[in-house]
Formats: sequence, C-alpha cells, structure tokens
Amino acid sequence: MSSGDDVGQGHPAASAVQEPRTIVSRRTFVQSLGAIGVGSAFFSPGGSKQARGQPASTYLDSLSAEQLTAMYTDMLKVRLWETKIKDLALRGGFRGVAHLYVGEEAIAVGVCSALKPDDYIASTHRGHGHLIAKGGDLNLMLAEITHKATGYCKGYGGSLHITDMSLGILGMNGIVGASHLLGAGAAYGINVKGTDQVVVSFGGDGSIQGSFFTSAANSAANYKLPWISVIENNQYQIWVRCSEVYGIKDLVRRADGYGIEGRIVDGNDVLAVYDVAKYAIEKARSGGGPTVIECKTYRWYDHYGFRGSRRGVDGAYGLGYRSDRELREWMVKDPVRRFRRFLLNEKILTDERADEIVDEVRLPRSGVELPLVTATSPR
Repeated sequence: MSSGDDVGQGHPAASAVQEPRTIVSRRTFVQSLGAIGVGSAFFSPGGSKQARGQPASTYLDSLSAEQLTAMYTDMLKVRLWETKIKDLALRGGFRGVAHLYVGEEAIAVGVCSALKPDDYIASTHRGHGHLIAKGGDLNLMLAEITHKATGYCKGYGGSLHITDMSLGILGMNGIVGASHLLGAGAAYGINVKGTDQVVVSFGGDGSIQGSFFTSAANSAANYKLPWISVIENNQYQIWVRCSEVYGIKDLVRRADGYGIEGRIVDGNDVLAVYDVAKYAIEKARSGGGPTVIECKTYRWYDHYGFRGSRRGVDGAYGLGYRSDRELREWMVKDPVRRFRRFLLNEKILTDERADEIVDEVRLPRSGVELPLVTATSPR
C-alpha cells in the first residue's frame, strides 16, 4: 500500500512525474474572487467557465462534510471497481468487452451528487461509473458483467447494457449518442407528467455529431425540456484525437446552434463539476430549459478492452495513437487523489480517516471485494 504522496510507483517511467504537493482550498479561492466567481473567471484546475459569460454559480458552500466525504467515497468505488474489472479480465475472469471509466470519476460523481433520487440518467457504453454514482448495486453489476442470471439484466446485457429503473438509470447504451435522444425523450415525458424531475444524458466527445444529438438538442430547446447533456470529452473518439475530427476547440459550441446554454468545466475537479451541474439541474427543474456541459477529461485505458494494461498497474501504455508521456501528464491530474488533497487541506478528513475509507470501500459488507489499492491509486 502506498501513501497519499506517492506518485506513479506502479507504472513505467514514473520518475519523470512530479505531482503538485499543495493545492488552494476551493472554498477559499471562490471567496477570494468575490462576485466574479470561479465559473466566470477562467478554465483551470479547480475552476470552470461558461460558454457565454453567464453569472457564476456557487453551490459549494452548501455541501456538508458528510456530503463531501460521500463524494470521495463514491469516487473511490468507481476507481477500485474499474480496477477490479480490468484485473479480473486480464486473468480470464469473464468474456466480452468493457469500457473503463478510470480517470473520469469526477464527472459521474459530481453530476449524480447534484441529482435527486427520482431524477433520471441515460448512460453510455462507458457507464459503470454512472451506475455506481447513482447508487447502483455492485453485486448485481458484477453478476451482469460476468453473464450470470442473477445480474441486472439476467446476464444478457453484459457490461454495455445495464439498467435500473428503480434508481432512475435508463440504461447504458452501446450506440454512440443514443443516450441523448433517450434522455430528451424522458425529459419530454416529465413535461407531460408535470413533475419537477430532470434528466441527465452522458455522452463522449463523439456523441455530439449525428441525428441523435441533433434531434435531442432541437427538441429540448424547442420545448424547454428539463434535460442536461453532459459531454465527457476524454480527448479521443476510439483511437482518433478529437482535434482531428472537429474544427472547434470547445465542443460545447455546438449548443449555440440550438439556442441552448453551454458551459465548460474541468472534468477532473469533482467540485467544479458539481457546481456547474447543480446550476444546470436547478435551472432545468425550475423550467429554465436545457444545458449542455462539456467536461474536459482523459481516459487512462484504451477505448475498450485491456490492450496495453497490466494487472496491478494503473494506465494502458504502448498504445499507438497516443504517447505514454501524454498519459502520465493526465495521471498526475488524478481526480481522486486531487479531491483527497482538498479534503485533507480543508480538515474534513485526516490521513487516517481517508485510509480507513479506502479499506471500507475495498472490503464492503456487500461481499464484492474490490482490488487492493495500486500504487497510483489515492491511498
């Protein structure tokens, strides 16, 4: 087990990486900016920006120590769960593919922490993190991924098609962009019913092109649907760099053509994600219509499967379409360890309590033992 200050001991060329040793308290930082706020100031670690200069939202001070701790716990669950799936597959524990969410934990947890239990989400092929953040059952998910009849979908769906309507999870989806159309359709149903629920649809950077997003965005804008589209821009569409596909740097610009408000956020900062998601959700809940949020992030593993990865080592190396240095640069920005440092600096957690949470997550009472913490994990 490594300490919280150890960086990258379990992956190649780790000596080339130095992790920042101090951070600025986000709450203190927001207060120091006064009325300007982080949101309208700039896009940076610990901050977000609007696509069109709307006033910044500041929901962070309403978060209790218990809520912040719960967010950290959920991020650990996602990280250790996905690590378990990777190691299980590498030793031949199940058949089929899996699209790992490691490196993007702050998005699922930040967004879902801002939702109410009866709100809906529509997920993607890379959806394990969304399900966990919305309160999904790890036992049922493991059974489903390993194709057992006791799984969420009786073993027929596997990793790509897990659904739990009791939690408002409309389902993971293997069709790129379809989550947005499902989400907008559910949002139209909410308008018909007259409830105050909202729908969040998650999609990668490739999901904003094609008829699914076009139809969803046009309908959401036209009917002012309670729909939030979260674009998880992890820099690559399968093996093609995003910048080689789009002529725009900020994908959220696509929202302009539909008259939808767009916001950009650091997808590796769970508090920044929560802040902008809370704003969009409360706006939608009060009848203010849709929002598109672009979260800038990075996936540590290959698009799907486990090429370039090893048991007990974080990250996939030797992939031809990206450099190992690029991967290491993003791994230094590890959202889980970053949030741990924040909680320690804010005196919300001690090192001892943070370590206890890692153990509690790794050995849950549910009986689904998650893997030992690897060297680059947040312990």
